[in-house]
Amino acid sequence: MLKRLVVVCALVLFCSMWAAAQEQEPSKVDIFGGYQYLHANSGVSGVGGLNFNGWNAAVSGYFTRNFGVTADFSGNYAKPNVLGVSVDAKFYSYLFGPTVRVPNATHLTPFAHALFGGGRFSAGAFGLGLSETDFTWAAGGGVDLDVSRHFGVRLAQVDFLQSRANGGSQNNVRISVGVLFKH
Repeated sequence: MLKRLVVVCALVLFCSMWAAAQEQEPSKVDIFGGYQYLHANSGVSGVGGLNFNGWNAAVSGYFTRNFGVTADFSGNYAKPNVLGVSVDAKFYSYLFGPTVRVPNATHLTPFAHALFGGGRFSAGAFGLGLSETDFTWAAGGGVDLDVSRHFGVRLAQVDFLQSRANGGSQNNVRISVGVLFKH
């Protein structure tokens, strides 16, 4: 009986060490692509917030297990009715900055980032339009689910995004979900 217990304990210890050795190093590069929802302040007196739908793409390169740099690009589109006129509105952003992640054995990887760059807003109606490109920044984070060594799902990314227009600040919220390719 004691001999069997020793063999079982040795087998469990060996399997535990083998499983621990199987824990994979986190990826060096993450490529994200997916859907983005943006709730933006209109910046126009008497006009409420605008709801945009669009896309978000990002590439993050990691120098260490936890620290890297992200390049984030997005395009958002809306057709709000402003004072009885249907307006074609677009907002594009290009942001860059540091990213911190916490890879772990749960297959859930939380991350946070602070991104800085530019945003371009354009709107038009009746063949007339206006556009403006200004400083934009975002701070936030989210959680990725590792499905396999080279594939994951961004369960949620939520950012506070501040853009400038007409000399004023607009405080916006953006939410992204999508797929993640890891290398």
